[in-house]
Order: sequence, then structure tokens, then C-alpha cells
Amino acid sequence: MARVGRSRGRSLARRCAAQALYQWQMNHAEPRVILAQLPESEQTRDAVDRERLSVLVVSAIEDHARWQALLQPLLDRPLNQVDPVEQALLLIGVVELAQCPDTPYRVVINEAVELAKLFGGDNSHAFVNSVLDRVARILRPVELKRAAPPAEERPKEP
Repeated sequence: MARVGRSRGRSLARRCAAQALYQWQMNHAEPRVILAQLPESEQTRDAVDRERLSVLVVSAIEDHARWQALLQPLLDRPLNQVDPVEQALLLIGVVELAQCPDTPYRVVINEAVELAKLFGGDNSHAFVNSVLDRVARILRPVELKRAAPPAEERPKEP
């Protein structure tokens, strides 16, 4: 698949995963049931990266306790009190940061922020960005260190 096509397919997978994880929070169905129930348009049927969609949804659900344990110390309230859309996006971000090293951490965070702007409340994007930035520091420290500008290029503190 071409790079642009792969990128679009992954973006669609994240969007579908957000819908699936929101649905899971409402009915706690098995991942395969939720994946089978996702509506498909002609636009997304062939374009969505099904492998990435499956990884995101199945891992978010089956390893939920693991992801909850990682997220909880980074939150200002219990995870079950976080808006369901924000929970879904945090789960997608955590799973992708943990299990998809081929996707740069900045892409993972940016995609989650864009979905928060689209589906979340007024400040959802800032919340999702903040939490996933801290998750990236835990799960991808080497990548963050490589991405940081050299000390001489960093802005000076006043």
C-alpha cells in the first residue's frame, strides 16, 4: 500500500476504533462482535487498515486493566469518570504507543488530538494531548530523546 494510502487507512482505523471503543464502554461486548457491527461506507470499506483497527480494538479491550493501570496515575480523576470519548481516544493512543512502534509518537498523539477535536468536548483535545504526551514519555523515551532538539537549540528559560 502506498504511504499516503497507508496513512489514510490508519487514520480511518483510528476513527473506527474510537467508535468501537465508545460502543464497548456502553455494552461491554466482545471485540469480535463490536468489530463485526461497525458500520461501513463504500469509502471506508476498502480504505481502512483492518489490521491496525483490530490491534487497536482487541488490545484496548482485552488488555484494558493493563492500560488503565498505566493511565490512572496520569489522570486527575478515576478513568471511569473520564468522558467516554476521551477514554476511547486515550486507549487508542496508549495501545498504538505501546504496540505500534512503526508509527511515530507525534503521529499517534496528533491523530488522537484531531479525533478529540472532532468527537470530544471543548477541551478534550488539550486533555488527550496532555495525557498522551506523558504516556509517550513512559512508553517511548528513546524516541522522545531522539526527537528533542540539541541543548544549544532549545529556547532559553527567562
